[in-house]
This record gives sequence, structure tokens and C-alpha cells, in this order.
Amino acid sequence: MAQENEDGQEKTEDATPKRLEEAREKGQVPRSKELTSMAMLLMAALSMALLGRHMVEQLGQIMHQGLVIERAKAFDHFAVIELFGTALGQAMLLLLPFLLVMLVTAFAAPVALGGWSFSTEALAFKPDKLNPLQGMKRIFAVRGVVEMVKSLAKFLLIGSIGAGLLWHYLPELMGLGRESVEAGLAHTGSILSKSFIVLSASLLLIAAIDVPYQLWDHAKNMKMTRQEVRDENKNTEGKPEVKSRIRQMQRDIAQRRMMEAIPKADVVITNPTHYAVALRYNAGKMSAPIVVAKGVELVASQIRTVAVANKVPLYEAPPLARALYYSTEINHEVPAGLYLAVAQILAYVFQLKASVHGGPVPHRPGPVEVPDEFFQGPQTGTGHERNADQE
Repeated sequence: MAQENEDGQEKTEDATPKRLEEAREKGQVPRSKELTSMAMLLMAALSMALLGRHMVEQLGQIMHQGLVIERAKAFDHFAVIELFGTALGQAMLLLLPFLLVMLVTAFAAPVALGGWSFSTEALAFKPDKLNPLQGMKRIFAVRGVVEMVKSLAKFLLIGSIGAGLLWHYLPELMGLGRESVEAGLAHTGSILSKSFIVLSASLLLIAAIDVPYQLWDHAKNMKMTRQEVRDENKNTEGKPEVKSRIRQMQRDIAQRRMMEAIPKADVVITNPTHYAVALRYNAGKMSAPIVVAKGVELVASQIRTVAVANKVPLYEAPPLARALYYSTEINHEVPAGLYLAVAQILAYVFQLKASVHGGPVPHRPGPVEVPDEFFQGPQTGTGHERNADQE
């Protein structure tokens, strides 16, 4: 059954990345106490198994050195304090590897599930936690029942394994009294070390069940209603009417910039009425002509109007106009496949401008050839229509 929020709406939608990030900032991340307990106990057992014998021997030597002192030093308060400080320092250095292993495990185990998260909000004082009614609700809630079941399962599991270990080592334990003190202590340490490892490893079963449950429970608590998802999208991306208005303003700004670039164009290639593409080329600064403006229908008409007002030549070449419109973005160079066609028109336009100052009047080039690969996009037509345009 799906959860419900305060308004009675069902939480059926998975949490969005923004919702998960906000929860992480509040310290709400999946955590498994069983995983942490298992890791701490298991690492402690393994460390004791590897380092325990050495630590016990060294601690015994430190204790022996502290008890075997000269008579004069035994009555010297400063000498006794100095000996105690030396013994304490040696003991701390001896225990340092074990303490470091436990410290690293204490930090790594929680981070293994849910990652690193530090939030001051989780540490803040919350008066509702002091409310007895709220406390009773938490105890008898589903989470409280689950925790009770886990505690009972841990008790039964560890108790059963402990009883089994006791039964297994019972003959050896009964025989310790017949061993020497040193051999008996070593044998006892071996039994305790092995039993500690087995009991700690048994918690792997509890952790293997608890970790998936905590992940599922966290995902369930993070679920959102459809209205919450819609509200978040509005807050993140803005209302649809506002976004539409912003896009319209962006289009208007881009169109104004485009119209301002037309007077600097060298030629406007037209369809003649449906398409218009303005080109600019500076042989000293550009490796190829660039498209400074393009448009269809009304925008094409505005481009032609601005071009005429600023004495920019218009050149009618329907196939080339459509090919440039669909293949080239504004302020981008024309494709290499259209170099020849564009070069013919620009050469004619430049010669035409030179004729105004007394140069020879150039002949208008014939129909420009446009490769078939550029005849794409709506209203571009087929190869037969291309030939018709050229004729």
C-alpha cells in the first residue's frame, strides 16, 4: 500500500535527484546499524587474532618491567610517576595499530551504505522528540516492530551459535585444568579468539538482510506524490508560461542581432520568396564564408527588406538558398560541399561591386550546382524539383 502525505495524496512517484539531495543535506541517508556492528566486531576479532598474541606478550613485559624496580625508586614519588608514564606510553604505542583499525572501520562502515553525509540539522534539538506520545508512536510503528524483530533474531542467532561453540569446545574447556598455567592461558586465548570470530561472522546474515531493507525503506520514505513532482519541476524549471515568454524573448534578441548583422553581409541568396540566407566573406580573416542571417517566410521577407535598405545585393538561387538554410547554422561556415556554388555567386557579386567604380560588368553565372546530399529538410523537394528550380 502506498504512503500518503498530510493532504491524503498517495506517494507513488520515485524521489527526484533534487529531493534526494535535499534529504542528504538534512542527514536523511540510508544507514544500517547492523552493518556497522558487524564490521566493528568482525574487524576487532580479526585484529585480535592477528595481533592479540603479540600484544599480550608485550603488555606482559611492560607489566613485568613496572613491577621489578629498584627499592630506592619504589620510595621516590617522581621516579614512580616517571615509570608509570613510560609504561603507559609503551602500552598506547602497542595498542595504536588496533585502535587505528577500529577507527577506520567506525568511519568506513557507515559510509559504505549511503555515502558520506554530515548535517547540522540532524544534530539540532527537536522538541517533538521529547513528546511521550510521539515516542509511543515510534515504538509501535512499523519501524519499531522491525527493530524488535531484528533484536530478537540477533539474540536467537548469537545465542544458538554461542551454545553450539560451547558444546563444541566443552571437552577442551574441561581439560584446561590439567594444563600448566602458561599453556592453559594460551589455549584459552585461542578458544576465545576463534569463538569471537565465529560469533562476529554470524552477524553477516543479519547485515545481509538489513542492508537491502534499509535501502528499500529509505526509497519508500523518499517517495513523492505527483503534485510534489509537478511543484518541484515548476520551482526548478519555472512555470510553462514563464519559460515560453523567456524563449520568445531569447528568439527576439537573437533575431535583432541577426538583423543587425545583415548590413555587413556581402550577398543575400533567396528562394526567391520562401527562403533567404545572408552570407559574409572576408578573404583576409575568414577561411570560408559564414552565414550571418537566415529565415523563411516572414523572416525571409524581413531579411530581404533590410538587405535592400542597406544596398546588400540579392541573388536568386532557390536550390542553394534551401541547402544553406538546412545545412548551416548562423555564424557558422558554409559546408565544404557548397564552396564552389557560393564562390561563383560571391565572385559575381564582388565583380559587380567593382564595376560601379569603372570596372567591367560581369556576366551572371548560370545555374549553380548543389550536391544531392544537401537536398534534405521540409519543402526542399526532390532532384526533379531542383532541376525545375534551376531552369
